[in-house]
Amino acid sequence: MTTSSLESTTDPTRSDPAPAITVSALTKRFGRRVAVDSASFTVPAGSVTGLVGPNGAGKTTLLAILLGLVRPTSGEATVRGASIDDPASYVSEVGALIETPAFHPAVSARTNLRSLAALTPGAAITDSDIEDLLSLVGLNDRGGDRVGSYSLGMKQRLGIAAALLGDPSVVLLDEPTNGLDPVGMQEVREIIGAVAARGCTVLVSSHLLSELEQVCDWLVVLRRGGLLYQGPLADLTVGDAILQIAPADPADIDRLATAAAEFGRPVTNRADALDIAVDDDGDAEGFAAEISRAAYRSGIVLRELHLERPDLHRRYLDLVGDPA
Repeated sequence: MTTSSLESTTDPTRSDPAPAITVSALTKRFGRRVAVDSASFTVPAGSVTGLVGPNGAGKTTLLAILLGLVRPTSGEATVRGASIDDPASYVSEVGALIETPAFHPAVSARTNLRSLAALTPGAAITDSDIEDLLSLVGLNDRGGDRVGSYSLGMKQRLGIAAALLGDPSVVLLDEPTNGLDPVGMQEVREIIGAVAARGCTVLVSSHLLSELEQVCDWLVVLRRGGLLYQGPLADLTVGDAILQIAPADPADIDRLATAAAEFGRPVTNRADALDIAVDDDGDAEGFAAEISRAAYRSGIVLRELHLERPDLHRRYLDLVGDPA
């Protein structure tokens, strides 16, 4: 699996230059099926990193490997500088929500968290800490209710609270918005932002970029277990905008192309319209106005003048789309 030419090799400017997670040539095979295919990437410390790809891209397997739940076939990875060969050396630094959270349905959220706190190694978790977590995820007023009465969204939020027991520095969240309605998705995104504000590094997976683009600043894109892109989220939309113009009279298309060519920018003739590449440097609208005036001076009436900027969702689909 080759990596997109869009891949960035520089981390964002951060107070801690050492990455929180490194993955190097990591591969995992289950029999003849390759779940992770020689993936290499970093997760910058202090970032909210989106691990994005279609279903079956290897996201959950990767998270399980980082937690020491699955052993890789080959390759290496580190969490907080410690090798995944020795997960006991860093497990206290990591909180996780992998797939559907499991709680005892017959007791309250507070009791569930107290029970999990008792199982958290090396952590002195107080009732006050549990109340703070319930407040963080918006469940402080329902903390005494049986978890069996909770909606799916409430269970997901409680799962995030459980992942934060022991004040971990790295939090791994696997599809935390899966199955939620738009309101529930927004609530989870807000919680992820609040978790990051506490100083945590958050690695959150999803098969939909739209679920993460509002909260992530770093992105890792996978397909079929291989890396397609890693880097700042904003870099996916770096590139030329396209100015689309068309004359009202199709017979004027050649004269319009001649007028447009005088600006020295690449022009693509689509038979009845033109596409002009524009550097989206903040003055794309000004260039569109120049083209409009040039057409007017040539006596050409335009029926279309449309500026199309790079679209994050489209670039993502271009990366993960399967021609087959």
